[in-house]
Amino acid sequence: MNFVQDPALWYGVAGTCAAAVYVARSRTTVRNLRERNRLLAEDVRMRDDEIDNVVRVLLPALVETGERLKGSLLLHDELRATPYAQNIETVVEMFTTAVEDARDRADHSAKNALKAAMRTLQALAGEQQLAISEMQNNYVDAQLLQDLLAIDHMNSQFGRRAQVIAALCGGWTGRQRAAAPLYDVMRGAKGRIRDYLRVEIRMQSNVAVIGRAVEPVALAVAELLDNAASYSPPHTTVEINFQTVPNGVCVMVDDAGVGMHEEARQSAARYLGATEPVGITRLGHPPQFGFPVIGMLAAQYGFTVSVDTRSPYGGMRAVLMLPSELLTTAVDTEPAPVPAQRRVARVPRAAAGEVRPAAPATTTPVADEGTAALDGELPQRRRRAPLPVDRTHQPAPTDASDRSDAETAGLMGAFLRGTRSGRVPDTDDKGQENR
Repeated sequence: MNFVQDPALWYGVAGTCAAAVYVARSRTTVRNLRERNRLLAEDVRMRDDEIDNVVRVLLPALVETGERLKGSLLLHDELRATPYAQNIETVVEMFTTAVEDARDRADHSAKNALKAAMRTLQALAGEQQLAISEMQNNYVDAQLLQDLLAIDHMNSQFGRRAQVIAALCGGWTGRQRAAAPLYDVMRGAKGRIRDYLRVEIRMQSNVAVIGRAVEPVALAVAELLDNAASYSPPHTTVEINFQTVPNGVCVMVDDAGVGMHEEARQSAARYLGATEPVGITRLGHPPQFGFPVIGMLAAQYGFTVSVDTRSPYGGMRAVLMLPSELLTTAVDTEPAPVPAQRRVARVPRAAAGEVRPAAPATTTPVADEGTAALDGELPQRRRRAPLPVDRTHQPAPTDASDRSDAETAGLMGAFLRGTRSGRVPDTDDKGQENR
């Protein structure tokens, strides 16, 4: 028998070939399984990373800021367009909606509570203002009037803070029936801040603010002045200047402070340019009401405010631009009421045992209509177009120590009425008189 024809040999060769093929296929299978396991492990690791990012980063950021997240929510682009990624985006979207709804409800409740509380405080401030004004009109004692002026100034600051919070919560800011000169509106705004003595109005203006915008403009300027005085050295002044532009008038408030860093400037610009109400719960701790309420009033009444310019003194320049729609040149005021008789306060004096009678006031002819003065009261006139000042005949200065109590009280009362013209709204949010 030939060796080549031996069946056992062929069986052995066939078995060897089969074994070699099996081993090769087994190795390929093992390699494929290992690669598949590696890919599966990598996929599991990426999914774990995504879940960890959602729990530790995305959801806390949504809770803290309350704003929708911008950009991609995934850490690994390999998972994009997969059902897993879509589910993550759905979860984040649902959580964002829930947070926004909760914040809106909380903000709505906070605004309602604050508005109700501020309405009460505004009413009390109005009643106090009436009582103080009545006392200022009834008494002529110089020391008493000086104390009343200090109380009146503190009450105006209290009323402004309540008014700012109420306005930010959607409350009524007050209403002025008639137009008021821009200069008087600035004086009224000046009288509402603590450091009013540091504010100087450098220029005059021959325009007036229409009635519906008097109170919002005064409130916005008061906030700008308060901010300028608070962030500038106490020995410096805060200046108010006017600049006429083709489509209105610009009111410029310059301070000599340290200015604002870029982040604060961007935050202020965002508030001042906002077109929607700002949430009370998003004003920081403690909440800052100034720029948000200015931006809200600007959007509501049609003027603009910017704080992105440096002043000539190294601080900030705030520019409030009043468009022509909010300005007028005619100022119609109601005839001034005849003042009531003043009473002498019964205050003990060291030099005299009783109060001296008031000297009769002398008046000079004026170019507009007016009412006669009573008991040292300055003449009350209806506002007309300003007349040029005659500087050729100026009365000689008198010694303040020679003035009677009635004369001093009359001067202080005139100063108070001038500052009050643009400082107190005619009506509150219920339409009741505040003056």
